[in-house]
Amino acid sequence: MSSCGSGCGGCKDSSCADNKYYKLNRLSKVKKIYAIISGKGGVGKSSTTALLASAIARLGYNVAILDGDITGPSMTKVFGISDKAVSNGEVTMPAITKSGIQVISTNMLLDDDETPVVWRAPLITGLIKQFYEEVYWNDVDYMFVDMPPGTGDVTLTVLQSLPVDGVIIVTSPQELVSMVVGKSINMVNMLNVPIVGIIENMSYVECDCCQNKIYVFGESHVNQVAEKYNLKVLAQLPMNNKLASQSDLGNIEDVQLDLIDNIVKNELQ
Repeated sequence: MSSCGSGCGGCKDSSCADNKYYKLNRLSKVKKIYAIISGKGGVGKSSTTALLASAIARLGYNVAILDGDITGPSMTKVFGISDKAVSNGEVTMPAITKSGIQVISTNMLLDDDETPVVWRAPLITGLIKQFYEEVYWNDVDYMFVDMPPGTGDVTLTVLQSLPVDGVIIVTSPQELVSMVVGKSINMVNMLNVPIVGIIENMSYVECDCCQNKIYVFGESHVNQVAEKYNLKVLAQLPMNNKLASQSDLGNIEDVQLDLIDNIVKNELQ
């Protein structure tokens, strides 16, 4: 129990001796933190993170992305970042995208983007701590943490050691993913972190000619999963070839999706 008498859940007062969270450096300020997680890889979690960050940046907020996928980082690729991390002697400076999003990612520490990060868990979670505490986060309204898939060390570290305001779960239509996402939901609930809702990615393909929806991966189970855990379905995103091509070119900020804009306006503001 905090000495203030109100408990520590969600408290961001770094001066409080009872605060269990990592402490920002004296120059940094972060108001809200959202973690983007998935039960398995390949469901579009990183692109969803980038789209959410870009959408809220368009509304005039100061936005940051902490790329928590230490061994499989992708934020530098989708935002076209080639800068390496530099320090001014006190803090490490994040890269700034063309729309002003502050980004830190493992690739900014490597000489070559294709160099593998072959680290054990203590080093990986230690870098999460450094990214949060030692980077200059300049008056951030919204920070998004792109997590690695699964329920491992990084997910546990972020949810226990950062003052996360909410979790967004990304999934895809397959039955297997619906089963796996339940593990992520149960983990988040065990740690008493609020869940904003579920985004189903790659839900369908829309025909350019007739606008019929083609369910490539079969019938969606996201509504049943959401009902089971009393969660909200935030969106069912179609496959989008423009998103894929623009991500490869480092221009994900140029992709604007109404479904993502609606999530930002209705759930995150």
